Amino acid sequence: MTLSDIPARRTHTVAVLVYDGVRLLDVAVSMGAPYQVLVCSPDGRDARTSGGLPLGVGYAADSVSDLDTLVVPGGECLVTGPTPTGLLDAVKVLAAGAGRVTSVCAGSFALAAAGLLDGRRATTHWRHTATLAQRYPAVSVDEDSIYVRDGEVLTSAGVSAGIDLALALVEDDHGDELAHAIAKDLVVFTRRRGTAPQMPVPAWTTRPRRPQLRTLCDEIVADPAADHSLAALARRAGLSVRHLSRLFRQEVGCSPTAFVATVRLAAARTLLDSGETGASAARRSGMGSEETLRRALRRGPTAEPRR
Repeated sequence: MTLSDIPARRTHTVAVLVYDGVRLLDVAVSMGAPYQVLVCSPDGRDARTSGGLPLGVGYAADSVSDLDTLVVPGGECLVTGPTPTGLLDAVKVLAAGAGRVTSVCAGSFALAAAGLLDGRRATTHWRHTATLAQRYPAVSVDEDSIYVRDGEVLTSAGVSAGIDLALALVEDDHGDELAHAIAKDLVVFTRRRGTAPQMPVPAWTTRPRRPQLRTLCDEIVADPAADHSLAALARRAGLSVRHLSRLFRQEVGCSPTAFVATVRLAAARTLLDSGETGASAARRSGMGSEETLRRALRRGPTAEPRR
């Protein structure tokens, strides 16, 4: 099934607030869903990214209203300062007319400076969580989650976490099926929930239709090192081991055991790539020992994609 085969719901209006010093990767994510995207700046002038590329701007912040979503992308200038001229006023104006407010990476610093995170949970890139907590003590900073939803205000960690957040919003607006199809179309790992560490699951897996199977898949991805034995999975799903195995093969395309093994291997690779030791990666991914991880890396993926 392709994106064009999936019916979408109503078009949502999204304002992306850019400014001099914004990071381009935080701005440019094509989601393949029906969104009217308005690129605006505090004064309506074009902006220049942190890499020096010019960004065309169609609107001044005070000319935009009736938004479904405000997105404030990040930029190191929000951490190191000074805050770009007019940005905080623009955030306040746009947030007042938006159904929900989101930020990517260091964009949370702009939300915090505008007072929108006072008394709320929020996150940002792991390099800046301590700074955010120190600078804005009224904010409850979550140092671990890839994105945080507190009411209608959502904040995310780095660039890839911004994609996870965007996919979560697509799921809210247009349903699980479209969000999963977009993840596959973007050739990224399928959606990680906000509380998940940055642990991937292969996007080739078929998103199961049954809610209890989707929940199991999300739990496996969120905590690969937990008890995901066949008996434990069946118990959590309220199914017999035999019934769970049959449904899993039908809807996911592999056995539960193979899915768990593949997720754990992918998670271990991510941890190794981020600088973890072999022993730490094996422990945190649920692979067990470093020797087990080495053998699994030599073998490669356990589950095979269903085409």
